[in-house]
Amino acid sequence: MEIVICKTKEEASKLAAAVITAQVKKNPKTVLGLATGSTPVLMYTEMAKAVKAKKVSYKQVKSWNLDEYYGLPGTHDQSYRYFMNENLFKKIDIKLANTHVLNGLAKDPEKECKAYEAQIKKAGGIDIQVLGIGSDGHIAFNEPGTSLSSRTSVVYLTPSTIKDNARLFFKGKEKEVPTRALSMGVGTICEAKKIILLAFGKGKADAIKGCVEGGISQFCTASALQLHNDAWIFCDEEAASKLTLKKYYAWRSATKLGL
Repeated sequence: MEIVICKTKEEASKLAAAVITAQVKKNPKTVLGLATGSTPVLMYTEMAKAVKAKKVSYKQVKSWNLDEYYGLPGTHDQSYRYFMNENLFKKIDIKLANTHVLNGLAKDPEKECKAYEAQIKKAGGIDIQVLGIGSDGHIAFNEPGTSLSSRTSVVYLTPSTIKDNARLFFKGKEKEVPTRALSMGVGTICEAKKIILLAFGKGKADAIKGCVEGGISQFCTASALQLHNDAWIFCDEEAASKLTLKKYYAWRSATKLGL
């Protein structure tokens, strides 16, 4: 695990975007795993800038998203399909048919999850998986207590996650937030060849501490990344503020990245 500590979230987002751009230039048929939420938006903006500048093309790239609310159509302004269309897909030259988001209206959600896993496998697996991290250390919708070997499945959201996400829904009401979601499992995520996790702000400091320096536990599902052989965490100084070895991590990552 490599920890890249930047002064600002803008700097961290640019570095993370550069990693993805380099990967797609190297392999135009790259398979991406993508995340939603406010954290990766700046990175997506940088990716779009690279396309506009004709530095890279996503025409042959395929993508699979981490999760989707169960019960929301892709046209709902809080669905993750809508989010991806507006924040990335419409801004780059990827073919919409090559982008995959779990179907929140699937009549048989378990069947939908199994089919999603099969699609990823058929595509050759994910080359780079983008992640955010919850304040309690969860990745995707794998809440504390989720098995670290879990696969894509229907999950129940914790009250804290529902509360955190309520601000995005109608009048900020918690009752508007779905209580279930379809989500890649921890085991699914960890099969990606490379993982990029983004974390910004003081509110993520405890989560990053648990992810990087805590014990590997289902109570902090991000801690499973400690066992991955190519996981990178891009964070700002606030998110890294509680790390015991932050000076060492900063020196090591700077050396590897040639900064």
